[in-house]
This record gives sequence, structure tokens and C-alpha cells, in this order.
Amino acid sequence: MLIRLDDLAGPEIRALLEEHLRSMHEISPPESVHALDLAALRKPEITFWTAWRDAELLGCGALKELDPTHGEIKSMRTASARRRTGVGRAVLAHIVAEARARSYSRLSLETGSMEAFAPARRLYETFGFTYCPPFGDYADDPNSVFMTRALG
Repeated sequence: MLIRLDDLAGPEIRALLEEHLRSMHEISPPESVHALDLAALRKPEITFWTAWRDAELLGCGALKELDPTHGEIKSMRTASARRRTGVGRAVLAHIVAEARARSYSRLSLETGSMEAFAPARRLYETFGFTYCPPFGDYADDPNSVFMTRALG
């Protein structure tokens, strides 16, 4: 598996992100969808990676700088055909390593509270993320769960 920086220009990543947004809108009420579209992911404070095996897109993830010491995980998605194969774990490990390389002291994320998000929450827990109050611009939302971890 190769994880590389992505400029979000390829048709494969556009299709995966469209699937991601569609899925988030099917599962969550509109006011609780915090997934970013292509334009939002192209902002300078966001770094975006894709995971590939040969010419097959396996998944993606992004790191948003909230401030010089705090990053947020965004747009974690594994292609449907590749779920439960270690793609999400590899992308998450890459993002955590990058956050450490940037000397962030904290890494946080928002995910859904519904059962469909339970596998994601379990993955984050295995990486040492714990539940926390809303951070950044987020507000309390019964459809959202907030997690964070200190980076040593």
C-alpha cells in the first residue's frame, strides 16, 4: 500500500469523496454532516492523502491544522470493497505520524454517534483517542462524537 499526498484532481478520489458525502447525508441529519467537499479540502490548512495499491484507490484521509499545536483528522474513508482490510488503520497511522512530525501536541476528530460509526470509533480508540467535549468551531450535537489524544 502506498500513501501519498493528493491534489484531489483525479476521478477516483472525486468518486470516493462523492460516495463519502452521500453516505454521510444518508446516515446523519444535514445539520450534523461535517464532511468536507472538494473545495473545502483544497484549503491551505488541510493536507490530503490517498492510499493506493497499484492503480486502485483504497482510501483517504486528511489533516487540518486548527492552530500550530492542534490538528484535526478529516475525511477518513475506506473504499467500500476494501473495508476491514487495514486501509483505515494505515491512513490513520500516517496522519498521526504527520501530526507528530509537525509537533502538534493534540490531535482531535469528530465522527458520528450512530451505530454505523461504531467501527470508526473503535479504530480511533485503538489509537488512544478518548472522548471529549466539542473543540474548535463544533457545538454539542447528539449526532456527533468528539475524540482527542495528546501527542507525546
